[in-house]
Amino acid sequence: MKKTTLILGCGDIGMALGQRLQRAGQRVIGVRRNTAALEGSGLEAVSADLGDAPRLAELPDADVLVYVVSADHFDEEAYRAAYPGGLKAVLAEYAGRGKRPRHVFFVSSTSVYAQQDGEKVDEASPTAPSGFSGQLMREAEQALIDHQLPGTVVRFSGIYGPGRDRLIRQVSEGRIAPASPAMYTNRIHRDDCAGVLAHLIGLALAGEPLHELYLASDCEPAPLHEVMTWLARQLKVEATETIQSPLRRRASKRCDNARLLESGYVFRYPSYREGYAQVLKESGFLQHLKA
Repeated sequence: MKKTTLILGCGDIGMALGQRLQRAGQRVIGVRRNTAALEGSGLEAVSADLGDAPRLAELPDADVLVYVVSADHFDEEAYRAAYPGGLKAVLAEYAGRGKRPRHVFFVSSTSVYAQQDGEKVDEASPTAPSGFSGQLMREAEQALIDHQLPGTVVRFSGIYGPGRDRLIRQVSEGRIAPASPAMYTNRIHRDDCAGVLAHLIGLALAGEPLHELYLASDCEPAPLHEVMTWLARQLKVEATETIQSPLRRRASKRCDNARLLESGYVFRYPSYREGYAQVLKESGFLQHLKA
């Protein structure tokens, strides 16, 4: 009998995950307010506002829930509704059902860390976010960790990939971060986001024990200057302007993905070099340069 995964907040990552799970033989249902974006994805689509309790009660049962909702706006009210508010409502609904999900996954962010001096961080590192976004994300994480339903938090670092080419555009304009002071950046390709979630779902459905938290970032934290210099070489662009805005040292840390690697996950793009090479090839930037 097919296992069912319900993806709540089925956007870019959710669609990539859903298609991967479908290829593995699962039934996948994508939930979002506006399902027009799911047309052509091949996924079953359900329209629902997670703040609407009667509509939430109509959602189908599932073996796995993946909560990958994005806030509508960057403000405290929107973040509270999207993260602790929405997740707690979903947990309450599914905990009261006759058929409970076997596992719940919450997609979080490394914004919950406050380290700013290039420290190495992992799942045991302290979290003390100063901004409302990290604080509310952390509240949602703890809600799942403390809940009776089996759950796992997956903290993604900076996501890049198709359609996420802001850094490439900056470099193509000759803008680059300074070499000093070094600001470490942590990244994960969109396809690896989907891959990590599919991997952990597979372990959960196989009855393998999972940790309550995984830090999902590629295998090579790197100074932003190094990443942008590498991109400039690929684009054959000379730096003409130093960007000062990225020097928010509160963001400088080095994410350690050892726990994820120990679970058996193999990165498709283990560093920014493999990942951005794919993005450059697919985006048409290199073809434009050759023209």
